[in-house]
Amino acid sequence: MEDVLIECSPGISGDMLLGAFYDLGVPKKVIEQPLIDLGLKDLYQLEFKESKSCSIRGVKAKVENIDGSTIKRNWRSIKELILNGHLEDKLKKLIYEVFESLAIAEGKVHGIKSEDVHFHEIGAIDSLVDIIGVCAALKYLNPKKVYCNEPMLGKGFVQTEHGKLSVPPPAVIELVRQKNIKVLSNRDSIEGELSTPTGIALIANLVDSLEVPSKYSINSYGVGIGNLKFPFPNLVRVYKVTSFEVSSFNEQINPKCEDISVQEAWIDDQTPEDISNFVEKLRIEGAYDVSYQAINMKKNRIGFSIQAILPIEKKEFFRRLWFDYSNTIGVRERTQSRWILLRRRGECSTTFGNIKVKQTLKPDGSITLKPENDEVLRLKLKHKISTYEIRKIIKESSKNFKAFENWK
Repeated sequence: MEDVLIECSPGISGDMLLGAFYDLGVPKKVIEQPLIDLGLKDLYQLEFKESKSCSIRGVKAKVENIDGSTIKRNWRSIKELILNGHLEDKLKKLIYEVFESLAIAEGKVHGIKSEDVHFHEIGAIDSLVDIIGVCAALKYLNPKKVYCNEPMLGKGFVQTEHGKLSVPPPAVIELVRQKNIKVLSNRDSIEGELSTPTGIALIANLVDSLEVPSKYSINSYGVGIGNLKFPFPNLVRVYKVTSFEVSSFNEQINPKCEDISVQEAWIDDQTPEDISNFVEKLRIEGAYDVSYQAINMKKNRIGFSIQAILPIEKKEFFRRLWFDYSNTIGVRERTQSRWILLRRRGECSTTFGNIKVKQTLKPDGSITLKPENDEVLRLKLKHKISTYEIRKIIKESSKNFKAFENWK
């Protein structure tokens, strides 16, 4: 399975990303199918045209509003459109998260609830096409990991439906802060909006790492051309790459060794409810595991020891969470190595229907199969049978296993 590398050159926008994915080989039908499924097919016309920027070729994505509508949708109506649409769950989740982050950012800068945000430009049909199309393209490519370099934001002023705003616009600033995105700063940067709210929202939600692999090979690439004129090529490149990171592995090596980050703190001035909420936040944001326990601290106070095991590339993001969502004034952090067996998720066809399971590859080549605990509980409640019986039936159906992913 390949990785995807997005190159901001130097900024990012939704239409440039869309053009780059099309140039990379994502079929137009793939991009448009979710728009059709959401009932938007009669509202726009999407064209991909060969174009150049400073003599460099690429593809420009152009969206035309063909019904003449000037409706500006709010987050409530867009949310309803997405959630009620006939989309695959994974794609629906991607699209929802991009729009939700935009709604939260807009609500913050305008001082209103996210539910009440009117998106203006973002709610227009061209931005709907850009966001939904890019999410569909990425799902189609199904990369192992998505990388992106740090974008530049630009300077000067831009004309919006809020009036003339300084660059970067408030929503971009809030998205960068909200998602803890590193950006490149250059006092001599060119006048103009290099990165749009839509572009930043897309990479904030779709990208796994804003650090480019130190070593990789390029298998293919696409180029998306922007509309603004600069003294340099205004484009975005999207590459299919094979990365050779320290953490990457040969599938014949099992178990594999990888670096992880361990962060921990002792807290004695928060309620058990607050601690529980914080621990859940760490898990939701992607911690590998979190443990906590009550301990005796100074002045005989009861406190909590919390330890989180994290992906090494997200240690800075999680460091911020400690200070934003807990009362701690300090976090201990260390990098450790761990040995883990290769595993992959999938499903088994059983008499209960398709059940989500996980396979683990032992060093001797044997494979163990374990159902997801949520699935066992669901079946237990539905069929009124014991956990032992459920696990036995699933084990007997192991030959019907179908993988969702490669070993990792």
